[in-house]
Amino acid sequence: MRKPTGLERLYVDFDSFFASAEQHLRPALRGRPVGVIPVDSEHTGLIAVSREAKALGLKRGTYVRDARRQCPGLVLVTARHELYVELHRAIIAAIETVVPVKAVCSIDEMVCALLPSEQAQALAVGRRVKETIARDIGPTLTCSVGLGPNDLLAKIAAEMEKPDGLVALGPDSLPGPLLALSLTDIPGIAKGNAARLARAGVCDMAALLRLQPKEMRRLWGSVEGERLWMGLHGYTVERPETRRRMFGHGRVLPAEWRSLDGAYAAARVLLAKAASRMRRSGFSARALALWLTDRHSAGWYGEERFGPTWDDPSLLASLARLFLHAERESMSRSRSVHIALHDLVPLSDIEGDLFDHTAQAQLKHRLESLSVIADRLNAHHRKTLLHWGPLVTIPGGYAGAKIAFNRIPDAEDF
Repeated sequence: MRKPTGLERLYVDFDSFFASAEQHLRPALRGRPVGVIPVDSEHTGLIAVSREAKALGLKRGTYVRDARRQCPGLVLVTARHELYVELHRAIIAAIETVVPVKAVCSIDEMVCALLPSEQAQALAVGRRVKETIARDIGPTLTCSVGLGPNDLLAKIAAEMEKPDGLVALGPDSLPGPLLALSLTDIPGIAKGNAARLARAGVCDMAALLRLQPKEMRRLWGSVEGERLWMGLHGYTVERPETRRRMFGHGRVLPAEWRSLDGAYAAARVLLAKAASRMRRSGFSARALALWLTDRHSAGWYGEERFGPTWDDPSLLASLARLFLHAERESMSRSRSVHIALHDLVPLSDIEGDLFDHTAQAQLKHRLESLSVIADRLNAHHRKTLLHWGPLVTIPGGYAGAKIAFNRIPDAEDF
């Protein structure tokens, strides 16, 4: 366990990224309150709001009908994920002309490691990053930059003076600036954790910082509590490399798709996207899971297990069997559908039987080859040309290609 003495990390956190991206791409929207929605529907919520909309009290998650009533001049735009990913890549390239990016944390957050020679001029490096983005990308996309001895403190610093901030939390200044924060200002402390801490008598940052590492571990119920303690006290935190556990997609269904047939059609599209991602990553699966939920978040769950499988026809046949089970168990409607391919096996670990020339083995090999050919053709033309069964389009598009907090889609996903 090492305790840095300088500002080793620079954290870049963009302000209202999706909404600012739309204002960057559409100059007519600049200076106007903008809300970004996942689909063109009155029954969905805002997934991003511009700085102008935030100044009028709008928040992410507000339903469209309420947002219109609260802000009559609001401009609503449907998310364009492929353009945000292209913009993200241009931003990474711009930042790396100043300092290398150590890790991409999300579509609008990245952390850089500073060399010892850069640490003494850390604030100047932070200003150069902001100036470079404004010059090479454009002034509409502002970012907040935080500097700290580790990733966590640099991220906290980036959040302290949003928007367009530049803050350094030096090791010598700790814990001073942290004491003014609320518990939920700390990454890793959501409302649930804050309530658990309150029950233990920890209601502010001063009380949290007085805890010992083992107490934090006990309160969190995992090693994450101890890691959080280390980060807040200025130590470096090395996390073990995570292993891929699943490939999955989910979707809240449009009202007209909420029958079992609609859920099945959507699930086929989502499964095909997940299977393609799995193959590109070099994995096969030994299980397929399906969740169907109703408006009360209850619903149906089913899972089918099999030998290592990665071709579309076999996986789609498994999905069809799961939906038959759902129908027999009287699941007639579904508000959302989620699928997951899990219990993964690297393709390199699968040993084929050189002497298995049965018709079933030959069919399996042909289906695998056809799935790969379809992937390559679809990726080359950036659209679905080859598919298994009927081709449907889920309203709102982007099946399998939406930006998630910890996943940035590949170009092949669109």
